Amino acid sequence: MPASKKAVVDIKNLSLTFQTADGPVYALSEVDLTIDEGDFVSFIGPSGCGKTTLLRVIADLEKATGGDISINGVSPEAARENRAYGYVFQAPALLPWRSIERNVTLPLEIMELSKEERIKRAHDALKLVELNGFEKKFPWQLSGGMQQRASIARALSFDADLLLMDEPFGALDEIVRDHLNEQLLKLWARTNKTVAFVTHSIPEAVYL
Repeated sequence: MPASKKAVVDIKNLSLTFQTADGPVYALSEVDLTIDEGDFVSFIGPSGCGKTTLLRVIADLEKATGGDISINGVSPEAARENRAYGYVFQAPALLPWRSIERNVTLPLEIMELSKEERIKRAHDALKLVELNGFEKKFPWQLSGGMQQRASIARALSFDADLLLMDEPFGALDEIVRDHLNEQLLKLWARTNKTVAFVTHSIPEAVYL
């Protein structure tokens, strides 16, 4: 029998309630979820149903108010401190005064890696998203799709096994979006990363 996969994300009975002036808001309620090593899992649903909130709990950007969650066997806080995941936001969030290369190396600078290692990782990541040759360009010189690929390269530069993606292609037109979905699947096949992908598009979720 094949060996069982390792659980990268393990969630049991997870809840998150926000206390507001108008009363409690139940953002998540009794969620059970296991994402195994190498899985590509899409979270789909209408706006406001808790997709991004769940992703933010996994990333330790929000704190659950009930239940249990572990990332590679440790708490989300410990996983964040260990840089166990890369996070791709809805917008590229690139710094316009830094080149694409230096945008990708920014988190590596915070990690205090050597300049040689930062550049190597940046170039490797940019090659994975087919942006080699654009290292010295600035964000405003790239299309929206290329900027989002640069943000994916930045997340990949950590070389973490888990990639969290929050509607990364939602603001792009359908043709570009379909192309990037295809590229993302090829990237996943090459790297064997574990991917949690938030979308409100049924066709996108089915495709991925």
